[in-house]
Amino acid sequence: MSDQAPARNGRTAALSWALTITFNIIAPLVTLNQLTHHGVSEFNALLISGLWSVVDMAIYIAWHRRVDEFAVMTLVFLAISAVVALVGPHSARLLLVKDSGVTGLIGLFFLATLAAPRPLMFYTGRKFATDGTREAIERWNALWELPGFRRVQRMLTLGWGLGFIVEAVTRIGLSYRLTTTQMATVNSVLTYVFLGVLILWTITYAKRARAKGAAAAAAAAAAAAAAEPAEV
Repeated sequence: MSDQAPARNGRTAALSWALTITFNIIAPLVTLNQLTHHGVSEFNALLISGLWSVVDMAIYIAWHRRVDEFAVMTLVFLAISAVVALVGPHSARLLLVKDSGVTGLIGLFFLATLAAPRPLMFYTGRKFATDGTREAIERWNALWELPGFRRVQRMLTLGWGLGFIVEAVTRIGLSYRLTTTQMATVNSVLTYVFLGVLILWTITYAKRARAKGAAAAAAAAAAAAAAEPAEV
C-alpha cells in the first residue's frame, strides 16, 4: 500500500483557503474597524468580529453536507472561546489575553490526543489532504495501517501542540505591550504567521519522512533480491 496521501483537487483547495482567509482575517478586521468607528465598544466589537469563524464553519458543513471530527472540534473550540470571553471583567485587553489562553489550551489538547488511538493531526490532515469524498477519506483512513504514517502523524501532532503553546505565550506577552487596536490587528496576522511556519514545517517534515520511507523500502527490496539464490 502506498503511503502517499490522497490527492486533493487544486481548485477545491484554493477555494477552501480563500474562504478561510476571508472569514478568519479580512472579514473580522473589517468588522472590528467598522464597529469601533461607529461607537461600538472594543470588547463587543471583538466578540462580534469573531462570529465570522462560525460562518466559515457553517459554509464548510453546507459545502460537504457532513460534520466530521475536525468540524466538531472547531465548533467546540469556538464555544469554549465564547464562554471564556464572557467570564470575568469585560475588558478588551483581557479578552485578547483570554483568546491567547484558548490557543494555549488548544495546544495542550493537541498534546493530549497523543494518548488517543489516533492523534489530532490525523483528522486535520484528512480535512486538508483530501477533497472530502468518501473514497478519498477511505484511502486516508487506510494509511493508518502503515507504521511510518502513524509515526509521522504523532510527530506532527507533537509539533503543532508545542507550536500553539509558544504562540499563546507570545500573544499574551504582546497583549500587554501593544494597544488594544494594534493587538487586534497583530493577533490575526500573528496567528497566520505561526500557522505558516507550522505548515511549512509540516510539508518539509512529511516530504523528508516519505523520502526516508521510500529509501528504506528500496534498501529492503535490494536486500531481499540479493538474498535470493542465483539462477542456474
